[in-house]
This record gives sequence, C-alpha cells and structure tokens, in this order.
Amino acid sequence: MNGATKVGAYVLGLAAVFGGALGVGKVVGPIGDTAAETSHTATGDSHGADHATAGPAAPGGAGEVPGGLQVSAAGYTLVPGTDVVEPGETADFRFSVIGPDGRPVTRFTPQHEKRLHFIVVRRDLSGFQHLHPQEKGDGVWSVPLTLPEAGEYRAFADFAPEGASGMTLGMDLSAPGDYRPEPLAAPVRTATVDGYTVSLAGDLAPGRTSRLTLSVSKGGKPVTDLEPYLGAYGHLVALRDGDLAYLHVHPDGEPGDGRTAAGPGITFFTEVPSAGAYRLFLDFKHGGTVRTAEFTATAGGAVVPESGPAATDDPAPDKSPGKSSDKSSGESPAGEDSSESPSPEASHNPDDHTH
Repeated sequence: MNGATKVGAYVLGLAAVFGGALGVGKVVGPIGDTAAETSHTATGDSHGADHATAGPAAPGGAGEVPGGLQVSAAGYTLVPGTDVVEPGETADFRFSVIGPDGRPVTRFTPQHEKRLHFIVVRRDLSGFQHLHPQEKGDGVWSVPLTLPEAGEYRAFADFAPEGASGMTLGMDLSAPGDYRPEPLAAPVRTATVDGYTVSLAGDLAPGRTSRLTLSVSKGGKPVTDLEPYLGAYGHLVALRDGDLAYLHVHPDGEPGDGRTAAGPGITFFTEVPSAGAYRLFLDFKHGGTVRTAEFTATAGGAVVPESGPAATDDPAPDKSPGKSSDKSSGESPAGEDSSESPSPEASHNPDDHTH
C-alpha cells in the first residue's frame, strides 16, 4: 500500500471516528455549526475581498467567530495525517478536508490563484510560513513542512469548497522539545527584510474597517516595480495575539486594473474584532523573490512609534523563530517539491515561502 493510499485510508477512518465523536463531544478543538462563523462568499479569485467580516462574539457564544479558531465549521473538518512533526526535519505533511457527507473534499474554487492556502506559525507568532500544498488524489493534500524549532504551532487551511462558502479552519501541531516562547515584538511602523524597508501607515480600529498602506523601498528609493503575487501586489495575513484568530485582509485593487500602481504603496482593508495586539505578515514579490515583512500592530491601544532600534540589512537573515527584535527577516519561497529544510541558498518555488 503506497503512502497516499495509507493516508487516504487513515483520513476515511478518522472521518468515521470524527462522525461518532460528535455525538459524545470528544472532538478536539471548537466546532462550528453555521457557515457564518468562519465563512465568506467564494467567487473565483476574490480571496480576502469576499471574506465575511469577523465580528466580536456576543456573550453566550452568539455572533460570528473569527477564522482559524475552529477545526470544523459549516460541516467541513480539517483532518491531519499526524499532528506531531519533529523539529528541524522536513516532513511530508498530509491532510484532508472532510465534507458534510463524510468524504474528503476534492473540488475547490481557487482563491488568490490557489485552490488552498496553508499558513503555519508558532504559538508565539514566530516561524511564519505561507505554503501551497499539492493535491495527491482522493482528497489528500501534501506539503513539505519544516518546523524549525520545538514548540506548539497553529496551522490554517484557507479554502472554498466548490459551490460553498469559503472558510479558514485551524489545527494544532506539535514539535517536541524544549519550547521557549519569545515575547511579541513591540509595535513599530517600519520593518526591514533582506535590504528592503517596509513602512506601515494607518491604524487598526476594533469594530470598524481600517485602511493600512504598506510602502516598500530599497536603498532609500521607493520600489515602483513590484511583481504580482497571488493576484495582487502584496498578500497580508493578520493574526491576533493570544488565540491566533486569523483575520482576512483584502487589497485595494489588483495588477492590470488600470488604477493600481506596482508600488511603492500597497493598500489593504481589514476589520479587527477586538482591541489588543496583532501580528501582520506582508508577502511581496520583487526581483523574482517573495519576501515577508512582519509588524506588530495594536488596535485601540497606545501610539505606535515610527521606528524601533536600528536594524542592519542582512542578505542571509537569522532564521530563528524568535521575535524579540523588531527586524523582520525574509527569504526566497520554500518550494512545493523541495525535500530540504528551507534556506536562502536553496532553489525555491516562488509560490511558497517561509519566514
């Protein structure tokens, strides 16, 4: 029996166990009963732009739930082949999405040019990775995954089943070992990555739409020839500190629409459900390489300084998942077919990247 067949059998078996567990409340992770809790309208490549607004939950559990907090919603369940990955080793990580009929989902509507987006980050908001798994048949997805350090990680699958609303489901992964969480970096308005400086303008306001503009420069000069990446000039992920709620952010405009410039500024709109700290991860592509700039932002909080301590531009940044510095490091994307740990020297597929 080959690997894909084994995983498929495992998934079907686990789906049956999951179905029985619903009756006795033994499923790990919160379970959503309605599509409104984590869903958005799926219309082609409109990932982010058509995500439903995530509002704060009302007392007693009523109200919408931000994405990524549930392993199951609207009848769909995220099922991993394993939830343990050895730190520092590249694993062939496999998973499936089980549909309301108890079978693995095989038909998806593309969003931002991909049928499924897979985000992984450690619980302390370090070690961010944005990956694009490959379909292996029978509803099994596969992706080379390296968890660089020991700790607890959160993985998010962002997808839209064909004919259904889109959603973000989340699951916990463990990398055994001595876990020493790093403190969240202080909020600042500039980040450096691989010789680029990214500046943040705008503030998060809980309960209403916020406009954020991130401007890219290099060597003191604005970058005006950003390259399209996932249907836009930038891709922004926002995660809430504490529970890692996954907030959908959509860009203002797209390449080729006659009004959106290729830099230096990339504008996004988002709505955060509560006051507090959020970690922002901006993916942008220039010179054929996708880089990730990271920011800590606050909603309803203190004034954010323009910049933190001076950061040195480093073409081979430290890949440690720690976040004690305000400097963001970036690398070339991690390849879908690579069997090696991500590194700046490796040859990568530009669609995937790790940080």
